[in-house]
Amino acid sequence: MIRTVVWGTGNIGRAAIRAVAAHPGLELGAVVVRSPAKVGRDAGEIAGLGRGLGVMATDDVAAALAGIRSGGGTSAVVYAASGDMRPQEALSDCCLAVRAGAVVVTPALYAFYDPLSAPAEQRTQVLAAVADGGGSLFVSGIDPGWANDVLPLLISGLGTKVDAIRCQEIFDYSTYDQENSVRYLVGMGQPMDYEPPMTAPTVPTMVWGGQIRLLARALGVQASEIREHVERAALTEAVDTKTMGRFEAGTQGGVRFEVRGIVGGVPRIVIEHVTRIHPSVAPQWPQAPDGVGAHRVVIEGRPRIEVTIEACDEDGNRSAGGNATAVGRLVNAIGWLASQEPGIYDALDVPLRPATGLWGGGTQ
Repeated sequence: MIRTVVWGTGNIGRAAIRAVAAHPGLELGAVVVRSPAKVGRDAGEIAGLGRGLGVMATDDVAAALAGIRSGGGTSAVVYAASGDMRPQEALSDCCLAVRAGAVVVTPALYAFYDPLSAPAEQRTQVLAAVADGGGSLFVSGIDPGWANDVLPLLISGLGTKVDAIRCQEIFDYSTYDQENSVRYLVGMGQPMDYEPPMTAPTVPTMVWGGQIRLLARALGVQASEIREHVERAALTEAVDTKTMGRFEAGTQGGVRFEVRGIVGGVPRIVIEHVTRIHPSVAPQWPQAPDGVGAHRVVIEGRPRIEVTIEACDEDGNRSAGGNATAVGRLVNAIGWLASQEPGIYDALDVPLRPATGLWGGGTQ
């Protein structure tokens, strides 16, 4: 059994606790929280499992990591804290865990979607932690990563000619339980002259550019540049949501952006996000089959291939379903990573494997 610490208990952390608890090769060793209100609560309660797991949440990072150092054998950390507005702090946290000897899996370090193109200073920090402690790092996206790397690459291999690859995330955010991100990071409900941090110039490339470069590398092509395209749309009527209250008419109700990898002067690898606070916003933009949420990969070529995936979790919530699949990719990679040499790994290194031992477990 691999002792596993879940660090952070937001949307990703809750899914991570459930995934670790369900995995036959992992043992939940500690749960690290920031909120004083969560300290001392059972991890099963926090994760919405409806049963206790006997692991109480702590805000003592040193104690949680000390358990890694003293436990013997292999240990892991699922770093589920956000890196959106605190990238350097997230990097320092992950390095601390790697230096403690842990296999660290996380969606928080955008630069490491493609470690080969990560900033030299950040890469040096991680490699120093690997050398000091013998841990490893694997980063895969929350949006989710598999939909922007292994899935399009798998599908591309089914064709005889590939002209372009498009990876889409399409979501109605009205049920998303993260108000600060929706209102201020993405800009929903803000005046149309407000510049959302998520779509400010260079930010989409900073976040998703690594996935473009990873895909290009796997396909054996060179992305000469990465371009950004952003569209925003206003609400024509006020909208009331269950989780975040009212969004007024005339404020931002939707955003669509593309991160475009240019190959031979043409956008050949595109990651696209379409986000709405209500289905009525910008109906001309791509839609999910049910109007709520989906991930889609389109291979333009011969043949043209289109695959749409819908995932649900936490009582049918599509956003939670996307989070759960992102977490599944990370948590299920721990066993393989533990069998490898210490280092930095990416999506091209880490294999997708069948859910051996999870079948019908019923513990999630």
